[in-house]
Amino acid sequence: MDQLNYHHLRYFRAVAHEGNLTRAAERLNLSQSALSTQIKALEARLGHDLFDRVGRQLVLTEVGRIALDHADRIFGTGRELMETLSRTSGTVPPLRIGALSTLSRNFQMQFLRPVLANPALDLVLKSGSAEQLLADLSDLALDVVLTTDAPRSAAGQDFIAHQLAETAVGLHGVPARMHHKTLRDLLAHEPVIVPTESAIRTGFNSLTARLGVQPRILADVDDMAMVRLLANSGAGLALAPPIVLKDEIASKTLVTAPFDLGMTDRFFAITKRRSFAHPMLETLLP
Repeated sequence: MDQLNYHHLRYFRAVAHEGNLTRAAERLNLSQSALSTQIKALEARLGHDLFDRVGRQLVLTEVGRIALDHADRIFGTGRELMETLSRTSGTVPPLRIGALSTLSRNFQMQFLRPVLANPALDLVLKSGSAEQLLADLSDLALDVVLTTDAPRSAAGQDFIAHQLAETAVGLHGVPARMHHKTLRDLLAHEPVIVPTESAIRTGFNSLTARLGVQPRILADVDDMAMVRLLANSGAGLALAPPIVLKDEIASKTLVTAPFDLGMTDRFFAITKRRSFAHPMLETLLP
């Protein structure tokens, strides 16, 4: 097999990602019959079926999954080539940063500060779930993803986790809520604001189980900015790394409880192994 029609491969990739021939044809501005013919031509060239039909859906066969993995790499490399060539004109491409929706805005600003003063650089900031952001990183739609968890290794992903910081997690609130002598008493009597579905929440559950206390959870919050607002209002104690509330702690509007929770939070910048990474990443990554 010395030749492959890359138009056929592009059409196959579109259908594979859509999982539906009609939608893929509309996206490619082709008739359904023409697109089907292109897929059959690729299957004939490869000597294997690429899809099984399940109801109205097209499901990849084993060979189809292998072909899609290669197609994604091929067209990702093509996009990277065009971006690289555009840099040779003297322009700096936008730096595209994804951040977990629950990530502290203070931490994001701290990460970006070294490049904010660069007049030649445009920033594209996107927030979302880890799954969504890593998919965009894999597809070269993002240059870096900021998160609190290193991604699990996955075949073909080539992700690199750069640990940026590790900090103790504490309980923070207005001074009037901090008169308790023990951590157990504090948790037994003061409402707590906790982040939803995170390593911090899992560690907190373990801590309260060890202490034998059932705290009052004032709010489960999936946005650290909201955790900050609730703590500032005096509604309860915020379970968070101090960077989330650094301005309030510095001004003593909020104070940190004098107890070691035995919990830490880590911050990562995730990149994808690339031949031509964005030049500004050298400034931002350790």
